[in-house]
Amino acid sequence: VKEAELKALDGVAVMNAAALANIAPRLRMLTLYAIAAAENRLVAGTGNRSEAYVGYFTKWGDGAHDFNPIADLTVTEIYEFLCYLDAPKCVIEKAPSAALFDGQTDETEMGVTYAELDSYLSGGDIPEDKKIIIERMHKASKHKRTGISVYTYK
Repeated sequence: VKEAELKALDGVAVMNAAALANIAPRLRMLTLYAIAAAENRLVAGTGNRSEAYVGYFTKWGDGAHDFNPIADLTVTEIYEFLCYLDAPKCVIEKAPSAALFDGQTDETEMGVTYAELDSYLSGGDIPEDKKIIIERMHKASKHKRTGISVYTYK
């Protein structure tokens, strides 16, 4: 499906790395909603407060869902919960990744660790360069955290 989409886009637009990387999460969203519609179900979100704050999700991709039971938890809190549930070590120790491309990890792509981001969100002290990265990402992703703009014409 992804290859067909890329073929359809060929010659229409020059795709940058971010645009290409976001195709897969949007196709996953399409698949999840197709299954949910066929089975009269809802799509659960898996984003968290850490990712939401910096906009680390694909708009109309993994950011699309009908409900999200972990939306208000930081990544640190999610790991604590997984430990409480006695989740397998391989799950807890796996580097967080959106699987956008081979070898991709969230923390490398963002330039901050989740521990730093969560500390920032809780008012903790982190290096100034990390604060700058977090604040820049937050500002740049404002459009992802606001609803669809409705314009009234009079």
